[in-house]
Amino acid sequence: MSIISRYHLELHDSLYYATREIGRLYETEPVLHNYALCYALGLVDSDVYATRVPEENSYRYFCREQVPQYEAHLTALNQAGIYVTPARSLSHTTQLNTWKYADNRYHVEMAKTQKNIPSYGRNKEVSPESIFEFFVISSQQIKLPRWIRLGKWMSKAEVTEVPFSDDVKRISSKEPFICHHPLNPLDVMFTYPVFSYDTINMPPVSLIQNVRLQGECYSVGNLKIPASMQYRFRPNIQEN
Repeated sequence: MSIISRYHLELHDSLYYATREIGRLYETEPVLHNYALCYALGLVDSDVYATRVPEENSYRYFCREQVPQYEAHLTALNQAGIYVTPARSLSHTTQLNTWKYADNRYHVEMAKTQKNIPSYGRNKEVSPESIFEFFVISSQQIKLPRWIRLGKWMSKAEVTEVPFSDDVKRISSKEPFICHHPLNPLDVMFTYPVFSYDTINMPPVSLIQNVRLQGECYSVGNLKIPASMQYRFRPNIQEN
């Protein structure tokens, strides 16, 4: 029997990762991918491709190949009965930062570059004090670290478990229901009939929200979260 836990994540630094690039603007979507959360929460062991219960100051993930190993890493979470949903923004603000590469010398020869490297641009980042919400479905109670790092700048964030105000029920919905929380489509479409959704474009797998689907779910108040989600993968996802 699985249990579901709710967590809030509060940013203490500005968060940046390039969800999409619009000319020289690099924009951060206020949504956290569930793949990224698994790594940030210390649930992946890079040496043995096995899940682990994170311990404070003990997580040292390192990718030697510089190639994503999502399937190898996250399949171990399936075996351990742990699933982390994407995180949605409960409240957030954004800020624009301009950056440029420059040489500090007074005189330099303007040689033509041989690489396609931008010389300047603007980042749209999620500001500190923004709050996100995500859920963990697990076969037993687990303890997540209080402090984690996220994004390109390794921004500091605080993780807090938030108890549900009402009893959580696991029901089998014979009628379609709507899940407003963002989901990974690969993790639900092989298990649930999905009728409609809105797409959130972001790598490595675009997420979906306002999903109308049918099947088993956790229900509390107006919230409904699919109960039988596992990490699933399409061919060559490591190459995307």
